[in-house]
Parts: sequence; structure tokens; C-alpha cells
Amino acid sequence: MVSKIIALIMSIVMFLFPTVNYPKADIDQSKWNTNYTNVFVHGLGGWGSYDASNKVMPYWGMMGGDLMEYLNARGFNCAAASVNPSSSAWDRACELYAQITGTVVDYGKEHSERCNHERYGEDYTGRALIDSFDSENKINLFGHSFGGATILMFLDILEDGSDAEKAVTPENELSPFFMGGKGDYVYSITALAAPMNGTTALEVAEEVRNDPSATLREDAVVMLLTELAFPDRGQDAKDTAGYDMYIDSAAEMLKDIETQKDVYYFSLPCCATENINGNEVPKDDLIEFVYAPACNRMCNYTGYTAGGYYVDESWQANDSLVNVKSAIAPFNAPQKAIDVNDIEPGIWNVYPTYEGDHMSLMGDMTKVNYVRELYVDMLCLINEQ
Repeated sequence: MVSKIIALIMSIVMFLFPTVNYPKADIDQSKWNTNYTNVFVHGLGGWGSYDASNKVMPYWGMMGGDLMEYLNARGFNCAAASVNPSSSAWDRACELYAQITGTVVDYGKEHSERCNHERYGEDYTGRALIDSFDSENKINLFGHSFGGATILMFLDILEDGSDAEKAVTPENELSPFFMGGKGDYVYSITALAAPMNGTTALEVAEEVRNDPSATLREDAVVMLLTELAFPDRGQDAKDTAGYDMYIDSAAEMLKDIETQKDVYYFSLPCCATENINGNEVPKDDLIEFVYAPACNRMCNYTGYTAGGYYVDESWQANDSLVNVKSAIAPFNAPQKAIDVNDIEPGIWNVYPTYEGDHMSLMGDMTKVNYVRELYVDMLCLINEQ
């Protein structure tokens, strides 16, 4: 329902702001060493190719038109997944696996019983997202926003499996996803404005809920975030996107997620703020008006998390929903500024921070940002490795 409402809003915006026609990209494929399939995973409240909403307004591309179609026409093989818009990283990873492999979603016996929801979900038999998926037919994963945490979880389960699921599931019922040993099915991971270490947007949301002066007009994005992130479907409250995006929860999750030595890692943080006289403030020409109040609250937030972690001023630069600091790389992972002439696997190659709000890399909601060439460049760079 939420994605349908968002798609309706987007269709109205599309009518008011017609699509821009872009020139074709000039691509030198002679430099490519690979051309693996690229799977794109949306963020909180998002949608993908299995959703009717995508025909009204594609999540990937938005005002600029369908990014998947554009990239496929340029010689790349791209597909957009449709995972649950508000579920936990675990549940979304399980859905992603089923879509990629064309199987029934299996959330795991142990997980589903502990989190109080059905073990099995939608059946994608006969309608797999991609043609092949194995160590010879690898994939490149792109995750925007909470999609970044989703693909990290996905790769971790692929590689390590799940001891908890193995312990309680009869061998003939165990999903291949939980068996592990498949980390080499993934060639690269790219996190786009992703709250890999959590986001203070959740802390700000709590402030809004407790602020009698907060208004829907000013704090609509934060209030919508709360509704999206914590769905009331009867499952354990910890089995939600909102819980996973808390700073404490993200830190706990990352303890079990290792950087794979043979996988290429990339990240692209976004920022819609600037520092003026020591104060972080929204930059008006970079941020849509609907995001500005949330951005401003994040610019002014400091404090302790429930787990005792102190959020200092280094967290204040943000894109309106995700802190720049969190989107660079997992705190426990090796990282370096990207050098296109020296791309290494097993380390996060961090792009320069992109100037734009949280949805700017998607084509944004009320204006077209010229991001198509950015994706072409990123895909070409991956294919050159």
C-alpha cells in the first residue's frame, strides 16, 4: 500500500515535471574484462521490477525514466529487485535470494519461529530476476539506502550460511542459501547513500514523536520514515528495517559481517549539507523542501544511543536521511579513497561524496539530477577489473 501511495505521488510529479531526454553514453567496451549481471536493490519504502508501482514511476531513475532500461540499452545487463519495503535486512536478503534464483522465499525455520511470522513467502519459480547465478555467472550488487545493508547481509549469508538454521532444520528442508560457501557468486558490492552503520534519522524520529510542536507539514519525511520503518504486522519488532537502522543494531549486525577478500567493494555517500562557522546546515540548492526539516534536525543532533554510543558532531553532515559518516563504509572494514587506477578487492573503495539529497541518486522526486552517466562510469569501472 505504501509503495502504491508513493507511486501515485510520483506519477503526479512526473506529469508536472516531464522527463528529460538524455544523450546516449559513449562507452568503450574494449576495456571491459567482465560484464556480469547487475542487480539493484531499493531502499526503505522502495519498489522494483516485480511491483506494479515500477511501471508508474521506476524507483531507479524516477524523474529521469527507467534507469534499468537505459543501462541495458548501453550494453549492461541490469535488473531491479523488489524486496519488502519495510522488513529487516535478513528478510529482504531471503527475498532477494529467491528472486535471483527463481525459488520460493524461505525466511528460515529458526528465524521465522523466533520472529513470529510465516517461514515461506512468495514463489518466484519460473520468473527469476536473472538468467543464471553461480560462481561462473557472478553478479554485481547495488544497494541504495537500506538496500546497502540488505546486500551486505545477503553476501554474508551466501558465504557463511546460518548455523542457527542448520541446527534446527532437517537437511532435506534447508535452503541452499543457508548452507553457505557461495560468496564467490558475488563479484562486487556498491552501497549508495547507505546507512551501513545506522542513521541518526531514527534518533531524530524519536525526538519528533516526543515533540508536541512537531507538525506533519514540517516533519512529514521523519513521520513517514517512522511508519515505514516499523510496520505492525505482528512480527517481532526487531525484525524490521527500523530496528536494523538504529546505530546500536547496525553495529551488532556488522560484528558478524566480514569483508570478503575476493569481492570488490564500492561506496558512494551523499551530502546535502554544508558547514558554516562550525555549524552543519542544509544546503538549499541541494535539498528538496520536503527533506529539509529532517536534514536540519540531523544537522543538530548529538547524544547517546540506547546502547551508550555517543553520537558526536561528526555525524551531523547528512543527505536528509543518512549520515555521510555512516555511508562511507562499515566502521570495522578496511577502506580507502577510490583510485580508479588501483581498485583492490577486499577493501571499500570510497567515491568522493556526491552533492545531493538522499534520493538524488535515484533521479529525485521533483527534479532530474544528471546521474545516468555516473552509473555508466561505475559499471564500466567494475567491468574493467
